[in-house]
Order: sequence, then C-alpha cells, then structure tokens
Amino acid sequence: MTDISNIARNVTQEASGIWVAHDQQDVSYPEDGNEACFAVEDSSFWFQHRNSVISDLVRDYSPHDTIFDIGGGNGCVSSALQRAGQEVVLVEPGRQGACNAVQRGIGTVIQSTLQDAHFCRDSLPSAGLFDVLEHIEDDTGFLRDIFSYLRPGGRLYLTVPAYGWLWSAEDVHAGHFRRYTRRLLSDRLRDAGFEVTFSSYLFSFLVPPILLFRAIPTRLGLRRRRIASRTKKEHSAGPGFSQALIRHCLQGERGRIQRRKALWAGSSCIAVAGRPE
Repeated sequence: MTDISNIARNVTQEASGIWVAHDQQDVSYPEDGNEACFAVEDSSFWFQHRNSVISDLVRDYSPHDTIFDIGGGNGCVSSALQRAGQEVVLVEPGRQGACNAVQRGIGTVIQSTLQDAHFCRDSLPSAGLFDVLEHIEDDTGFLRDIFSYLRPGGRLYLTVPAYGWLWSAEDVHAGHFRRYTRRLLSDRLRDAGFEVTFSSYLFSFLVPPILLFRAIPTRLGLRRRRIASRTKKEHSAGPGFSQALIRHCLQGERGRIQRRKALWAGSSCIAVAGRPE
C-alpha cells in the first residue's frame, strides 16, 4: 500500500479516507461532468472497451507498479485496474468524482489536481491520463510535470480524443482544448522527454458516425449542446445485430492491440510512454 503522506506534501486525509489538497486550481471540466459520466460508465461499450485495452497494456508493461490515475474522475479505469489485480491511486480534483470513486471501492483517493498535491520528484511508479490531456491548455508543460514526478523507468498510459476535424459541440461542452492525431500525441510526449513505447488509434468504427452525427451538425449549427438522453443512447451498443457487430469490432481491435499492431484510424488515440532509466 502506497504511503501518500511520504510522496504528496500538500494533502491531508479526511475522516472519509479521501486525501484532500489544502488549495486547488480550477480545471477545464464541466461541473456536471463526473455525474454525466457516472450515469453511463458501467453500461457503456465505449468505457468498457477502453478499460479492457488499458488493463491489457498495464498488465504487460507495468504489472507490479502502482498506477496513479491522474484526473481519474469517478474511478472507472481505476476500478477496472483494481479488478485486474493492479494497485491504483486515484487523483481527481472534483469532489463528486472523488466520492464516486470511493463508492466504487477505490482504496486510495486524492482529491486534488496533479500540481496541487505537491508530489515529490521521482516518486510515482507509473501514471495514467485517460481522456485528461485534452483538458490541459499547456499539454507539453503538463507532460513535463508528470515526467519529473515519475520514477526513472516509470511508464505513462494515455488516451485522448482523435482528429481535429471530428471537433463538435461535445468537445466544447467537455472543456477540451484540442483533439489529437497519433503523431501529434507522440510528438508531445517526446517533447516532454518520454520515449514512446506503443501508440495506436482506438474505436476505428466510430469515426464515420461521429463525423456524420456530431462534427458536421456542429459546423452547420444544428448541434450546439449535449443532451443527457442522447449521450446515454450513443453509449449503448443497441439490440440484436448492432450489438453483435459492435462486439465483433471491439474484439478485433483488442486482439490487434494485444499483438502490438497499431490501428491506423480511430476516434481516440492510446499510447504508452516511458521515462528513461
């Protein structure tokens, strides 16, 4: 079990068990963001597939490391990693997200931004940024901070939304600054000092529907805000043939990534990078 008091100098543990930073910065994330995600995470094919692929990569590259899930929200990824036998520490600035993570059974939760916790240099075994980097205006600077907090030889796992031309009202509502290409993400990581071990696109079959039903309507002024019922429907695999087709696509993607063969298109990017020894 990681002793948080030894590696984070600006947090205190509450009676609830949550470690809380003494002061916190604002973040580019909607106030209702964690609750909106919490409503769909457990039933969403999107979250389930992302969790499976992340868990596969962590198991292969960092089987004995504690993973610090930075900006981990409600603990969706942390919970999947815990079930896979991985020790995790969730770092989440939002109070509701931190409480939801405790409710999910995450053993160690820090309510703080990465910077406000005041982690010691070279103290984190490995870290995850799962759909977080796009919320950071100075993404390279943020990656350099994580690089300094990681131990030499530690790994960073990331997922981000892909392709600027898939930009839509959902990105605006979520507080995104950008979407990435696989090359752009790798360049940002190398600029921060990391060595990129593996990268790929993810959710290849979602590019056409996101373009047709999100990006183009947004450009035409037909889709200006996110509606909860619509979001829930989009995260459902649907009945019958649709569900079977989506399952087949996801199994194919997961198998390919398990063989370390990159997908050449997708609505998300995933990467593994390391701090050199």
